[in-house]
Amino acid sequence: MDKVKVLQEKLLEWYKVAGRRFPWRNKTISNYQKVIAEVLLQRTKAETVAKFYPQFIIDFPSWKSLADAELMDIEQYLVPIGLYRQRAKRLHNLAKEMVIRNGRLPTDRKELESIPFMGQYIANAVELVVFNQPSPLVDVNMARVIERFFGPRKLSDIRYDPYLQSMAYQIVEHADTKIINWAILDFAALICTARRPMCTSCIINNACTYFKKHFIY
Repeated sequence: MDKVKVLQEKLLEWYKVAGRRFPWRNKTISNYQKVIAEVLLQRTKAETVAKFYPQFIIDFPSWKSLADAELMDIEQYLVPIGLYRQRAKRLHNLAKEMVIRNGRLPTDRKELESIPFMGQYIANAVELVVFNQPSPLVDVNMARVIERFFGPRKLSDIRYDPYLQSMAYQIVEHADTKIINWAILDFAALICTARRPMCTSCIINNACTYFKKHFIY
């Protein structure tokens, strides 16, 4: 069995038992709620977003309500996640654009990325959580798991490293593409952490490049 399949199967098994549960992973939420969650989650810990996300959705239940809101009211929610004024402004602009579009998200990738605040990560997230396409949520956490398991990337910017991007797409090319993405992110947060990873008790250490390099002599 190749390493990609090993990683997929092991992480899916692990996720069933140890995966985190967040409101934005609920199957019944709207596309608006899914996109808002992904925008808030960018470069922010999920646990931090989870503390205010439910009330945020209650107070701003639609693109129009968010677009019509006072910028200061949005900022108050975003204080815990850093750069809150900048993020609030971008979120506000996104809401205004989505009102113009009648809440419709384009399936064309170029058009999707032309929307304010729709960089590579958010565009991938939209393709994944809204259109159920196998797009990876490549951030520093997913990158860490991939690099430790398969080997390091060459470029400093994860968005443009062809090796890292290719591996990420191979991994999430799966019938349960959302679950695979969430499993990797949860595994990075709980097991394959940036500091003091739990390598000796890790369920994939027998195939992990990092483990073999640092723990097997």
